[in-house]
Amino acid sequence: MASISDFIVSKVRVKLLEVFLIEPETMFYIRELTRKIGEEINAVRRELIHMQSVGMVKDEKRGNRIYYTFNKNYLFHKELMSMIGKTTGLGLSIMKSAPKLGKLKFAMISGRFVRHMPRAKDTVDLLLVGDLIMPQLTELIKEQEAKLSREINYTVMTEAELVYRKTHSDPFIGRILEASRVMIIGDEEELVA
Repeated sequence: MASISDFIVSKVRVKLLEVFLIEPETMFYIRELTRKIGEEINAVRRELIHMQSVGMVKDEKRGNRIYYTFNKNYLFHKELMSMIGKTTGLGLSIMKSAPKLGKLKFAMISGRFVRHMPRAKDTVDLLLVGDLIMPQLTELIKEQEAKLSREINYTVMTEAELVYRKTHSDPFIGRILEASRVMIIGDEEELVA
């Protein structure tokens, strides 16, 4: 199965990216990061120095501690968020469970959900298209809601229903397809076309 470690060779950096991007609004100090990722403090310190030198993370001194947070202005922020969205949490769960869910043509998570932003009005966090086995999907969603401590607003439809809604300019589908998204399964161009 594909992983962010396919592109980033440092396992410490991969773990740090996951921590920073799964909790994008949180600031962390070094010892807290070492506990979260289970790595040696010197390795964490080295990676933070490197990540700061290339503009990935920012630091802020508070009292006698230095706190780090991911820099949202970093050139590849959106791409890294997308990779983390696919390889952790809900995205990973869908990828692993896809064969048990039925015939899944498209699976898409909203960009706002991945970035931990409030849901936009009349949109969804997750769009699934295909012939799905609903009890399996409901179980997967409940598990993820418990892990994430947040509700997942999702929509399921068949491929024929998606085509019908797109050809009849359904405003609900229009809003979903206009918004930013992270494709978990399927081709984005085919979904939007």
